[in-house]
Amino acid sequence: MTLVQLEYIISVDTYRSFVTAAEHCFVTQPTLSMQIQKLEESLGAKIFDRSRQPVVPTEVGEKIIKQARVILNESKKIDELLQEERGELSGELKVGVIPTVAPYLLPDVLTVFLKKYPKLQLQIWEYTTERILQELKVGRLDCGILSTPLQENGISEAPLYYETFVAYVSENSSLYQKRMVTTDEIAAEKLWLLNEGHCMRGQVLNLCHYKHNQSSEGTFEYYTGSVETLKRMVDINGGVTILPELSILGYHEDQLGNVRYFKAPEPVREISVVTTHNFVKKQAVRVLKEEILNVVPERFRSRKKKEVLGFEL
Repeated sequence: MTLVQLEYIISVDTYRSFVTAAEHCFVTQPTLSMQIQKLEESLGAKIFDRSRQPVVPTEVGEKIIKQARVILNESKKIDELLQEERGELSGELKVGVIPTVAPYLLPDVLTVFLKKYPKLQLQIWEYTTERILQELKVGRLDCGILSTPLQENGISEAPLYYETFVAYVSENSSLYQKRMVTTDEIAAEKLWLLNEGHCMRGQVLNLCHYKHNQSSEGTFEYYTGSVETLKRMVDINGGVTILPELSILGYHEDQLGNVRYFKAPEPVREISVVTTHNFVKKQAVRVLKEEILNVVPERFRSRKKKEVLGFEL
Protein backbone atom coordinates (compact mmCIF):
# COMPACT_ATOMS: atom_id res chain seq x y z
CA MET A 1 0.00 0.00 0.00
CA THR A 2 1.35 3.43 -0.99
CA LEU A 3 0.19 7.01 -0.50
CA VAL A 4 -0.09 7.32 -4.28
CA GLN A 5 -2.51 4.41 -4.41
CA LEU A 6 -4.58 6.00 -1.67
CA GLU A 7 -4.60 9.26 -3.61
CA TYR A 8 -5.88 7.40 -6.66
CA ILE A 9 -8.81 5.71 -4.91
CA ILE A 10 -9.80 9.02 -3.29
CA SER A 11 -9.76 10.68 -6.71
CA VAL A 12 -11.94 7.96 -8.24
CA ASP A 13 -14.35 8.26 -5.33
CA THR A 14 -14.47 12.03 -5.75
CA TYR A 15 -15.09 12.08 -9.51
CA ARG A 16 -16.77 8.65 -9.85
CA SER A 17 -14.82 8.10 -13.05
CA PHE A 18 -11.45 6.41 -13.67
CA VAL A 19 -10.81 8.64 -16.68
CA THR A 20 -11.54 11.92 -14.86
CA ALA A 21 -9.64 10.78 -11.78
CA ALA A 22 -6.59 10.00 -13.90
CA GLU A 23 -6.73 13.45 -15.49
CA HIS A 24 -6.77 15.13 -12.09
CA CYS A 25 -3.89 12.95 -10.87
CA PHE A 26 -1.90 13.71 -14.06
CA VAL A 27 -1.46 10.05 -15.00
CA THR A 28 -2.89 7.86 -17.72
CA GLN A 29 -6.08 5.95 -17.02
CA PRO A 30 -4.35 2.52 -17.42
CA THR A 31 -1.68 3.55 -14.87
CA LEU A 32 -4.29 4.64 -12.34
CA SER A 33 -6.40 1.51 -12.88
CA MET A 34 -3.37 -0.77 -12.53
CA GLN A 35 -2.33 0.82 -9.24
CA ILE A 36 -5.84 0.56 -7.82
CA GLN A 37 -6.03 -3.07 -8.89
CA LYS A 38 -2.71 -3.77 -7.16
CA LEU A 39 -4.07 -2.17 -4.00
CA GLU A 40 -7.22 -4.27 -4.17
CA GLU A 41 -5.15 -7.43 -4.63
CA SER A 42 -2.90 -6.59 -1.69
CA LEU A 43 -5.93 -5.92 0.51
CA GLY A 44 -7.92 -8.87 -0.75
CA ALA A 45 -10.98 -6.69 -1.27
CA LYS A 46 -12.71 -4.90 -4.13
CA ILE A 47 -12.82 -1.14 -3.52
CA PHE A 48 -14.97 -0.18 -6.52
CA ASP A 49 -17.93 -1.73 -8.30
CA ARG A 50 -16.82 -1.31 -11.90
CA SER A 51 -20.05 -2.74 -13.31
CA ARG A 52 -21.94 0.45 -12.47
CA GLN A 53 -21.78 3.81 -14.17
CA PRO A 54 -20.81 6.12 -12.67
CA VAL A 55 -18.44 3.90 -10.72
CA VAL A 56 -19.27 3.56 -7.01
CA PRO A 57 -17.38 2.15 -4.02
CA THR A 58 -18.30 -1.21 -2.61
CA GLU A 59 -19.50 -1.40 0.97
CA VAL A 60 -16.02 -2.19 2.26
CA GLY A 61 -14.57 0.23 -0.29
CA GLU A 62 -16.39 3.13 1.37
CA LYS A 63 -14.71 2.27 4.67
CA ILE A 64 -11.30 1.95 3.03
CA ILE A 65 -11.66 5.30 1.23
CA LYS A 66 -12.76 7.03 4.42
CA GLN A 67 -9.64 5.78 6.19
CA ALA A 68 -7.50 6.69 3.15
CA ARG A 69 -8.60 10.31 3.47
CA VAL A 70 -7.52 10.32 7.11
CA ILE A 71 -4.15 8.78 6.27
CA LEU A 72 -3.43 11.25 3.46
CA ASN A 73 -4.41 14.22 5.61
CA GLU A 74 -2.14 13.03 8.41
CA SER A 75 0.76 12.55 5.99
CA LYS A 76 0.38 16.15 4.75
CA LYS A 77 0.85 17.43 8.28
CA ILE A 78 4.57 16.67 7.95
CA ASP A 79 4.82 19.48 5.39
CA GLU A 80 2.92 21.73 7.78
CA LEU A 81 5.42 21.02 10.55
CA LEU A 82 8.35 21.79 8.27
CA GLN A 83 6.79 25.05 7.09
CA GLU A 84 6.23 26.15 10.67
CA GLU A 85 9.83 25.27 11.50
CA ARG A 86 11.08 27.38 8.59
CA GLY A 87 8.62 30.17 9.37
CA GLU A 88 7.15 30.25 5.88
CA LEU A 89 3.85 29.65 4.14
CA SER A 90 3.75 28.06 0.70
CA GLY A 91 1.68 25.74 -1.43
CA GLU A 92 -2.04 26.13 -2.09
CA LEU A 93 -5.00 27.14 0.04
CA LYS A 94 -8.36 26.31 -1.54
CA VAL A 95 -11.21 28.38 -0.13
CA GLY A 96 -14.94 28.32 -0.78
CA VAL A 97 -16.92 31.50 -0.06
CA ILE A 98 -20.66 32.13 -0.25
CA PRO A 99 -21.65 34.74 -2.89
CA THR A 100 -23.22 37.12 -0.36
CA VAL A 101 -19.85 37.44 1.43
CA ALA A 102 -17.21 37.14 -1.29
CA PRO A 103 -17.51 40.47 -3.19
CA TYR A 104 -17.69 42.57 -0.04
CA LEU A 105 -14.99 40.88 2.04
CA LEU A 106 -12.40 39.30 -0.23
CA PRO A 107 -11.04 42.25 -2.27
CA ASP A 108 -9.63 43.99 0.82
CA VAL A 109 -8.44 40.71 2.38
CA LEU A 110 -6.70 39.50 -0.76
CA THR A 111 -4.87 42.78 -1.37
CA VAL A 112 -3.04 42.46 1.94
CA PHE A 113 -2.83 38.67 2.06
CA LEU A 114 -1.06 38.29 -1.28
CA LYS A 115 1.57 40.87 -0.34
CA LYS A 116 2.28 39.26 3.03
CA TYR A 117 2.35 35.65 1.81
CA PRO A 118 3.57 35.64 -1.81
CA LYS A 119 4.50 31.93 -1.74
CA LEU A 120 0.99 30.86 -0.76
CA GLN A 121 -1.32 30.42 -3.74
CA LEU A 122 -4.94 31.20 -2.91
CA GLN A 123 -7.65 29.52 -4.96
CA ILE A 124 -11.12 30.95 -4.36
CA TRP A 125 -14.50 29.54 -5.41
CA GLU A 126 -17.87 31.19 -4.90
CA TYR A 127 -20.28 28.40 -3.98
CA THR A 128 -23.50 27.98 -2.04
CA THR A 129 -23.24 26.66 1.52
CA GLU A 130 -24.32 23.18 0.49
CA ARG A 131 -21.71 23.00 -2.28
CA ILE A 132 -18.94 24.23 0.05
CA LEU A 133 -19.75 21.50 2.56
CA GLN A 134 -19.68 18.85 -0.17
CA GLU A 135 -16.33 20.07 -1.47
CA LEU A 136 -14.84 20.17 2.03
CA LYS A 137 -15.88 16.61 2.78
CA VAL A 138 -14.28 15.19 -0.37
CA GLY A 139 -11.12 17.26 0.08
CA ARG A 140 -11.43 19.64 -2.88
CA LEU A 141 -11.53 22.63 -0.50
CA ASP A 142 -9.36 23.33 2.54
CA CYS A 143 -11.81 25.70 4.24
CA GLY A 144 -14.97 27.66 3.69
CA ILE A 145 -16.18 31.12 4.67
CA LEU A 146 -19.90 31.02 5.23
CA SER A 147 -22.81 31.70 7.52
CA THR A 148 -23.23 29.52 10.60
CA PRO A 149 -24.26 27.72 12.79
CA LEU A 150 -24.55 24.64 10.60
CA GLN A 151 -24.63 21.72 13.05
CA GLU A 152 -23.11 19.54 10.33
CA ASN A 153 -21.41 16.25 11.23
CA GLY A 154 -17.65 16.27 10.60
CA ILE A 155 -17.48 20.05 10.25
CA SER A 156 -15.80 22.51 12.64
CA GLU A 157 -16.86 26.16 12.84
CA ALA A 158 -14.69 29.08 13.99
CA PRO A 159 -16.84 32.25 14.21
CA LEU A 160 -15.17 35.37 12.81
CA TYR A 161 -17.68 38.19 12.99
CA TYR A 162 -21.36 39.08 13.27
CA GLU A 163 -22.75 41.04 10.33
CA THR A 164 -25.88 43.11 10.78
CA PHE A 165 -28.74 42.87 8.29
CA VAL A 166 -30.23 46.14 7.11
CA ALA A 167 -33.35 47.00 5.14
CA TYR A 168 -33.04 48.75 1.79
CA VAL A 169 -36.35 50.47 1.08
CA SER A 170 -37.88 52.26 -1.86
CA GLU A 171 -38.62 55.97 -1.63
CA ASN A 172 -42.26 55.02 -2.33
CA SER A 173 -42.42 52.67 0.65
CA SER A 174 -44.10 53.73 3.88
CA LEU A 175 -40.92 52.56 5.64
CA TYR A 176 -38.91 55.30 3.92
CA GLN A 177 -40.25 57.82 6.42
CA LYS A 178 -39.09 55.77 9.41
CA ARG A 179 -35.69 56.12 11.07
CA MET A 180 -35.58 52.43 12.09
CA VAL A 181 -37.76 49.45 11.20
CA THR A 182 -39.10 46.25 12.75
CA THR A 183 -39.37 42.77 11.30
CA ASP A 184 -43.18 42.93 11.37
CA GLU A 185 -43.11 46.05 9.21
CA ILE A 186 -40.83 44.34 6.69
CA ALA A 187 -43.09 41.29 6.50
CA ALA A 188 -45.98 43.43 5.28
CA GLU A 189 -43.95 44.86 2.36
CA LYS A 190 -43.23 43.66 -1.17
CA LEU A 191 -40.06 41.71 -0.47
CA TRP A 192 -37.27 40.88 -2.93
CA LEU A 193 -35.45 37.62 -2.13
CA LEU A 194 -32.44 35.60 -3.24
CA ASN A 195 -32.85 32.28 -5.04
CA GLU A 196 -33.44 28.97 -3.31
CA GLY A 197 -30.12 27.50 -2.18
CA HIS A 198 -28.70 30.72 -0.73
CA CYS A 199 -28.49 30.61 3.06
CA MET A 200 -29.26 34.33 3.28
CA ARG A 201 -32.68 33.67 1.74
CA GLY A 202 -33.54 31.35 4.62
CA GLN A 203 -32.27 33.89 7.14
CA VAL A 204 -34.42 36.65 5.63
CA LEU A 205 -37.49 34.40 5.65
CA ASN A 206 -36.86 33.62 9.31
CA LEU A 207 -36.29 37.29 10.06
CA CYS A 208 -39.53 38.47 8.49
CA HIS A 209 -41.65 35.40 9.32
CA TYR A 210 -42.33 35.65 5.62
CA LYS A 211 -43.55 32.10 5.12
CA HIS A 212 -46.68 33.05 7.07
CA ASN A 213 -47.37 36.15 4.98
CA GLN A 214 -47.12 34.92 1.40
CA SER A 215 -50.82 35.33 0.85
CA SER A 216 -50.75 38.99 1.87
CA GLU A 217 -52.14 41.32 -0.77
CA GLY A 218 -49.46 42.78 -3.01
CA THR A 219 -46.74 40.42 -1.77
CA PHE A 220 -44.67 38.43 -4.26
CA GLU A 221 -41.17 37.10 -4.77
CA TYR A 222 -38.54 37.73 -7.42
CA TYR A 223 -35.70 35.20 -7.47
CA THR A 224 -32.08 36.21 -8.11
CA GLY A 225 -28.63 35.13 -6.95
CA SER A 226 -27.24 38.64 -6.65
CA VAL A 227 -27.47 41.05 -3.73
CA GLU A 228 -26.85 43.94 -6.12
CA THR A 229 -29.81 42.86 -8.28
CA LEU A 230 -32.05 42.96 -5.20
CA LYS A 231 -31.04 46.57 -4.58
CA ARG A 232 -31.71 47.53 -8.19
CA MET A 233 -35.12 45.89 -8.07
CA VAL A 234 -36.06 48.09 -5.13
CA ASP A 235 -34.73 51.20 -6.89
CA ILE A 236 -36.74 50.54 -10.04
CA ASN A 237 -39.80 48.58 -8.91
CA GLY A 238 -40.31 49.63 -5.29
CA GLY A 239 -40.65 47.46 -2.21
CA VAL A 240 -37.89 46.43 0.15
CA THR A 241 -35.01 43.97 0.40
CA ILE A 242 -32.62 42.87 3.12
CA LEU A 243 -28.87 43.39 2.67
CA PRO A 244 -25.78 42.37 4.66
CA GLU A 245 -24.11 45.44 6.15
CA LEU A 246 -20.75 44.90 4.45
CA SER A 247 -22.49 45.34 1.09
CA ILE A 248 -23.46 48.94 1.89
CA LEU A 249 -20.11 50.20 3.23
CA GLY A 250 -19.19 51.61 -0.18
CA TYR A 251 -22.57 53.25 -0.84
CA HIS A 252 -22.73 56.96 -1.61
CA GLU A 253 -24.93 59.31 0.40
CA ASP A 254 -28.00 58.97 -1.84
CA GLN A 255 -27.95 55.16 -1.61
CA LEU A 256 -27.48 55.27 2.17
CA GLY A 257 -30.66 57.34 2.29
CA ASN A 258 -32.57 54.15 1.44
CA VAL A 259 -30.95 52.10 4.22
CA ARG A 260 -32.78 51.48 7.48
CA TYR A 261 -31.38 49.63 10.49
CA PHE A 262 -33.52 47.36 12.64
CA LYS A 263 -34.57 48.12 16.17
CA ALA A 264 -32.75 46.10 18.84
CA PRO A 265 -32.03 43.28 19.00
CA GLU A 266 -30.43 43.75 15.59
CA PRO A 267 -30.67 40.70 13.31
CA VAL A 268 -27.21 39.45 12.32
CA ARG A 269 -25.59 36.53 10.60
CA GLU A 270 -22.60 34.74 12.07
CA ILE A 271 -19.77 34.41 9.54
CA SER A 272 -17.26 31.64 10.25
CA VAL A 273 -14.32 29.78 8.81
CA VAL A 274 -15.36 26.15 8.52
CA THR A 275 -13.14 23.10 8.05
CA THR A 276 -13.32 19.37 8.46
CA HIS A 277 -12.24 18.04 11.86
CA ASN A 278 -8.99 16.60 10.49
CA PHE A 279 -8.07 19.46 8.13
CA VAL A 280 -4.42 20.02 7.36
CA LYS A 281 -3.43 23.58 6.46
CA LYS A 282 -3.86 25.03 9.92
CA GLN A 283 -1.22 27.74 9.65
CA ALA A 284 -2.56 29.03 6.32
CA VAL A 285 -6.15 29.03 7.62
CA ARG A 286 -5.02 30.81 10.78
CA VAL A 287 -3.43 33.71 8.90
CA LEU A 288 -6.46 33.94 6.60
CA LYS A 289 -8.67 34.36 9.68
CA GLU A 290 -6.34 37.05 11.01
CA GLU A 291 -6.46 39.05 7.78
CA ILE A 292 -10.26 38.84 7.66
CA LEU A 293 -10.51 40.21 11.19
CA ASN A 294 -8.14 43.02 10.24
CA VAL A 295 -10.48 44.34 7.53
CA VAL A 296 -13.95 43.97 9.06
CA PRO A 297 -15.20 46.83 11.26
CA GLU A 298 -14.43 46.43 14.96
CA ARG A 299 -18.11 46.48 15.91
CA PHE A 300 -18.65 43.28 13.90
CA ARG A 301 -16.66 41.24 16.41
CA SER A 302 -19.29 41.36 19.16
CA ARG A 303 -22.73 39.74 19.12
CA LYS A 304 -23.96 41.77 22.11
CA LYS A 305 -27.58 42.98 21.66
CA LYS A 306 -27.77 41.08 18.39
CA GLU A 307 -29.87 38.12 17.30
CA VAL A 308 -28.11 35.51 15.16
CA LEU A 309 -30.46 34.25 12.48
CA GLY A 310 -30.56 30.56 11.63
CA PHE A 311 -31.47 28.85 8.37
CA GLU A 312 -32.04 25.40 6.92
CA LEU A 313 -29.98 23.93 4.09
